[in-house]
Amino acid sequence: MTRKPCVLIVDDDRDVRETLDEYLTSREIETVLASDGEQMKTALTEHAVDLVLLDLKLPGESGIELTRYLRNAAGKRKVGIIIVTGVGDPEDRVLGLETGADDYVVKPFNLRELLARIHSVLRRFESPNAAPTDRAMRFAQWTLQPGNLTLFHQDGGTVQLSSGEIDLLRILLESPNAPVTREELLSRSSHRDMEAYDRSIDVRIARLRRKIELDHAHPRIIRTVRNRGYAIVTSEPWQ
Repeated sequence: MTRKPCVLIVDDDRDVRETLDEYLTSREIETVLASDGEQMKTALTEHAVDLVLLDLKLPGESGIELTRYLRNAAGKRKVGIIIVTGVGDPEDRVLGLETGADDYVVKPFNLRELLARIHSVLRRFESPNAAPTDRAMRFAQWTLQPGNLTLFHQDGGTVQLSSGEIDLLRILLESPNAPVTREELLSRSSHRDMEAYDRSIDVRIARLRRKIELDHAHPRIIRTVRNRGYAIVTSEPWQ
């Protein structure tokens, strides 16, 4: 992006807000600070926010509720979401991803790792209305334009995907009808967990299925290949 990216930091801990503000500002990132959901919503109306760094444990509305708000509120500008969770809260990580977050970091976090994750998500949200630089990928009745976060159905409908979901879908589509292991999906994804948190892959696959399968409980597009991983299926190579 030509202007400085704008990151909205939502955390009720003043020390955390000030530390992140100082660090990100020194890295050419504009910051806006909020201590709760009400301040977050106000900031979104006053600033061109590109990404929200969202603590899960907040007074009032929780980070999970605010993630739903960011993803579902009609007319809201699409923003990246990185949730911040405690080291002892693995279920919160899963719930955050299921709700629509693009990535997460665990407290206490490394500032350089956080910066890398911020830039990774921001790259996915750059110029969403511009023509994509990569070729369109077609599968089943869907078309993926890798340059934005929208999946197009042949009947004219669309589905909004998170940047993490785009990541996995593109990796699978690069090897149609071939199983891709969880380990490979994790290593090739720009949203991978530094602790190799395999469950995050399963969560994103489940979210993708709910969005693109006629019956996500009996998927026919994204198949589980026993003992091998997942595959985008356009034929039936396995029995």
